[in-house]
Amino acid sequence: MLHSRTTPHDKRRALRAGLSGGELLRLPGAINPLSARAIERAGFDGVYVSGAVLAADLALPDIGLTTLSEVAERSQAIARVTGLPTLVDADTGFGEPMNTARTIQILEDAGLAGCHIEDQVNPKRCGHLDGKTISPLPDAVRRLRAAVDARRDPDFVVCARTDVRTTGGLAATIERAKAFAEAGADLIFPEALADAAEFEAMRKAVDVPILANMTEFGQSTLLTTTTLRDLGINVVIYPVTLFRLIMGTVTESLKIIDAEGTQAGLVERMQTRGELYDLLDYSGYATFDADVLTHGYREDR
Repeated sequence: MLHSRTTPHDKRRALRAGLSGGELLRLPGAINPLSARAIERAGFDGVYVSGAVLAADLALPDIGLTTLSEVAERSQAIARVTGLPTLVDADTGFGEPMNTARTIQILEDAGLAGCHIEDQVNPKRCGHLDGKTISPLPDAVRRLRAAVDARRDPDFVVCARTDVRTTGGLAATIERAKAFAEAGADLIFPEALADAAEFEAMRKAVDVPILANMTEFGQSTLLTTTTLRDLGINVVIYPVTLFRLIMGTVTESLKIIDAEGTQAGLVERMQTRGELYDLLDYSGYATFDADVLTHGYREDR
């Protein structure tokens, strides 16, 4: 009920433990706080907050238009309702190294378990699209070191994302991954690797945890969790999956309502009122309210 009883520090410790535990952590992308609760109930290991989803939800393209305040507010709302650790997309850190340092501390205050910082030049682009400009490696390393040095909770996970694969190839991606690991990254996010062989090469190249992005319609083959585990990958995210499913349903449902003049044919596809109330924990609120009402109050005189 209300906020999660698990503290942000405990969530961060859980993510740290998961990264070193030898298992594959599965983090679907939440579209809002209620979907984060559904992710937890479904038995996943964590929650991911996608910058692309947040931008699209605001009817904006994913080109660096969202602000730190918008990202922090949305991710805080998501993180507060789940006992799972939440990892957020922090784009390029929202500015220069000092801005990146501030970003880390604001996300710590927001209750996040970690974030990833990428090595693009603004205006940034989706990692699977053309038109990106990659920061020179020294600049990217300075940005990452600012993030690592700024955190106050040592368990806050700083993930380094590199988008150089589509512009510089696998060798350049491995070079950056090594540099980021040396600079203190807790987790490496090599964006847009092509297939299992490239993930295998990355796993052999660096001795820090690796994140795989299994996004639809992108450059990467959609690998199964079994394959990713066998490759030694530590984290997999499904950043836009739920958002795409929901928006696909919205679009199709509007067509049906327009054509048929009623939503009656869609009712069987809907989450029922009972299912919604169960996910919202209406019963917990009712119990709390009843206890408060019946507890009584007496002023000692």
